[in-house]
Amino acid sequence: MNTIHYLSQYALQELKDSYPKHEIQSICNIIYMDVLHFTNIDIHLRKNEILAESFINNFIEIVNLLKNGHPIQYIIGETEFAGLKFNLNRSTLIPRPETQELIIWAKDFIYAKQKILDIGTGSGCIAITLAHLCPNANITGVDFSKKAIDTAIKNAKRNQVEVNWLTRDVINYNNFSWENYDLIISNPPYIKECEKSSMESKVLDFEPSTALFVPNHDPLIFYRTICELGQKHLKNEGYLFFEINEALGIETCQLIEQYGYRNIELRKDFFGKERMIKAKK
Repeated sequence: MNTIHYLSQYALQELKDSYPKHEIQSICNIIYMDVLHFTNIDIHLRKNEILAESFINNFIEIVNLLKNGHPIQYIIGETEFAGLKFNLNRSTLIPRPETQELIIWAKDFIYAKQKILDIGTGSGCIAITLAHLCPNANITGVDFSKKAIDTAIKNAKRNQVEVNWLTRDVINYNNFSWENYDLIISNPPYIKECEKSSMESKVLDFEPSTALFVPNHDPLIFYRTICELGQKHLKNEGYLFFEINEALGIETCQLIEQYGYRNIELRKDFFGKERMIKAKK
């Protein structure tokens, strides 16, 4: 078991009860690229090359962690998102592809020198990706977690973009002074506590619960708060962009409408689920 070929076979056998075959191969490729710094071509051309014992031992250790539910992104401490690399830790959510769709939608409404606010920034994936795509915009990311903001700062430096960072609890937004923004974007907590039973243990056990869950009795608490903040600090003709709970699309639209926003659009992601909303002030 001293080549890429045999290590991949080992991983397929050990992880077959936890992951589908194609995902195991993807995980193996991530390990080869992250630890060995191989390219996809290297992985193919050098699959029978004898590997260092230290790497083999490291690989086996990673597979054991994966068997115990640890997400690969936390094991290696980074992930790729929207073509950029992001440091990750257990104070930040693992970015999902659906969030990338939200960013692509929002960027078409962002122009030079506009002020953009990303609420619940976590690893900074939304703010940093927008800064990369819209380099002439003024972008601010806010999160209540100082550890998350510290991670976002490192990610901005890693991806060579300028973003303003604020450590604030948006639920208590009235305790802080805010600028006026042209666009507010957020992927806030939106999973109801009662939905935990249907979720994978690798999400429940390792990702930060404060970034995932909301009370059953008030699942739209963050959307309501952001709508209120937007009434005071979103410029007229400005936009709200939200990632949402797919089961609460209509309810979220109705809430936004109650706060006087218009041109509300509910959009499906590439899985056909209602996961994004745009609204205009």
